Amino acid sequence: MQALLTGLSRVWKSEDIRRKLLISLGILALYRLVANLVVPGVDFQTLTAFRKAGTGSGGFLDFLDLLSGGTVSNFSILSMGVYPYITAQIILQLLIPIIPALQRRMQEDPREGRQWMERWTYYLAVPMAALSAIGQINIFNQLSVQGLGKQIVPFGFTSDLWLSSTAVLLSMTAGTMFAIWLGELISEYGIRGQGLSLIIFAGIVARMPANLYRLLVDPTTRWFLLIFTLVVIIATIYAIVFVQQGRRNVPVMYPGRRMGNRMSMPVKGTLPLMVNLAGMIPLIFASAILQFPAIIASYFINSTNPGVASFANSVQQTLGGTGTNNWVYWLLYFLMVVSFTFFYTSVLFEQQNYGDNLKKAGAQIPGVHTGDMTQKYLNKVQQRITLPGALFLGVVAAMPFILSKILALFNIGQASASTGLFLVSSAGLLIVVGVVRDTFMNIEAELKLHGYQDSLLIH
Repeated sequence: MQALLTGLSRVWKSEDIRRKLLISLGILALYRLVANLVVPGVDFQTLTAFRKAGTGSGGFLDFLDLLSGGTVSNFSILSMGVYPYITAQIILQLLIPIIPALQRRMQEDPREGRQWMERWTYYLAVPMAALSAIGQINIFNQLSVQGLGKQIVPFGFTSDLWLSSTAVLLSMTAGTMFAIWLGELISEYGIRGQGLSLIIFAGIVARMPANLYRLLVDPTTRWFLLIFTLVVIIATIYAIVFVQQGRRNVPVMYPGRRMGNRMSMPVKGTLPLMVNLAGMIPLIFASAILQFPAIIASYFINSTNPGVASFANSVQQTLGGTGTNNWVYWLLYFLMVVSFTFFYTSVLFEQQNYGDNLKKAGAQIPGVHTGDMTQKYLNKVQQRITLPGALFLGVVAAMPFILSKILALFNIGQASASTGLFLVSSAGLLIVVGVVRDTFMNIEAELKLHGYQDSLLIH
């Protein structure tokens, strides 16, 4: 604790780091201020009644609300947050190993390839934001019509609605690009490389006071839920740190160096492979994939064909993820998170091309031939250690459903077990812990540039 306080005092005394922290905090404050601006045409009475009824609680909508800091349920112009940018980034990363020309571009000139990828991520984020906005509006309107008989936002490209619908779509898309721009400002002038992560982090933290109020509003269960929540949060944080810090150190022999007429002895080293290389990306990707059928089904709910309407309603109820009792949704979510963890880890690992890189450096894993054999061996090791990481992410994804069943044993209502009950949800904790750790390591690197050698974090 003393070392941490000493490190924090050094952070504040450093004029350069202090300036970056203040710039980052100022931009985050601006982001939270703009988050209160509502898109044009929202029916506030219907929106308030919809939120009180909890019609859309659970599943993908709550996950989007988590990433945007509550702006989805408020229908803010920042409702999409930076989620479309993250989705666009995932899509491009998945396309690289599929399209040979892109793979060659990334391998031949990694720096130019990264610049190309960043540029096209921005381009792709615009249509992704528009599509996400349309999907959100359709799902919210459909749930509102089913529960309250009224739409939250009149939307449609008919002769009487096309102008207002275009304004809604443009405002939400522009809000997403504004949030991305603020994140880039933080990365450039504030804490380096942490802009988008801090935007998401600020949204999650901003919801904590409201969640604390919801936790304590019922005097009959407040103390039980408070203690239960603290135990779950502490246990989850410990599990997240344990898994995120997990490494498999593969032994590597590096060749000795020639010093005049002498050749030094080979150097022993290690190649650390992460247990959870994919981070929280599989949660986002699995949620998006599961939600697409529900979005498509929302267009056929009012079909004149009873069979089509019934099927569309079943798809939306099952894959919409509304409510914690929908065990089919949560089972599919768990399985898809585990599957996407393996898939995304494989994509990222192949892009790092350890086999060729070690061969170029003259390094070798003892007992393994260089080149392709080394890459195959490392792929096998990475797949094995990814299993606990994938299962962990699956449990994190299904945590609302698991906790709802645990609370049901104590006769606590299902509404109390929704994702929004706890100060931070399990997925939110995964983000918060990761962002805090990365931010501290970033600041620690800045301190070392200023001549300090002490660590802010105790490893």
